Amino acid sequence: MDSARSEPTGPDGSPVLALKILVAGGFGVGKTTLVGSVSEIRPLRTEEQLTEAGRGVDDTGGVEQKTTTTVAMDFGRITIREGLSVYLFGTPGQDRFWFLWDELAQGALGAVVLADTRRLTDCFPAVDFFEHRGIPFVVAVNRFAGTRDFRPDEVSRALDLDQDTPVVMCDARARSSGKSVLINLVEHAGKVHAARLLAGIAP
Repeated sequence: MDSARSEPTGPDGSPVLALKILVAGGFGVGKTTLVGSVSEIRPLRTEEQLTEAGRGVDDTGGVEQKTTTTVAMDFGRITIREGLSVYLFGTPGQDRFWFLWDELAQGALGAVVLADTRRLTDCFPAVDFFEHRGIPFVVAVNRFAGTRDFRPDEVSRALDLDQDTPVVMCDARARSSGKSVLINLVEHAGKVHAARLLAGIAP
């Protein structure tokens, strides 16, 4: 799916513009929760129960209470206004499912990389993935109960982010918080794509 494409599906027959956004990050960081909290439709989920065999592969340190895992993707939708919608695709977190990421990333406007400060290194693969493909992204630190708070600049330095990459705090369970993250991403992606367009037409 392209990041922005027209579909003659509006109630009045007018084109519907759809923006594609990915929600990525490590195992158990809250991707499914974020997609579910902001989606206006019942989200499509491809979750399976964790098994004892899987626990030998998946690092559940810090998320021992987690009982399910996404094995393909999560999907949700938000209508911004009539004729403009956002499609959310949550990526699987485990490395054995990363082969799906390239397909999911096709045509994406940008991405949200969810981070858990207890397992910050888990989001390095997602950061590297989007940086290497030139896909604009923001890092959203999901605040878990009982964890230490870090300033956005501290997280940015720890992840060695470009200084223009936004870092925001969020609660993936709260719809308003999730929407704020998406607004930050759309604004950031807009600036990045506009700069690239101007660079491409500069004499």
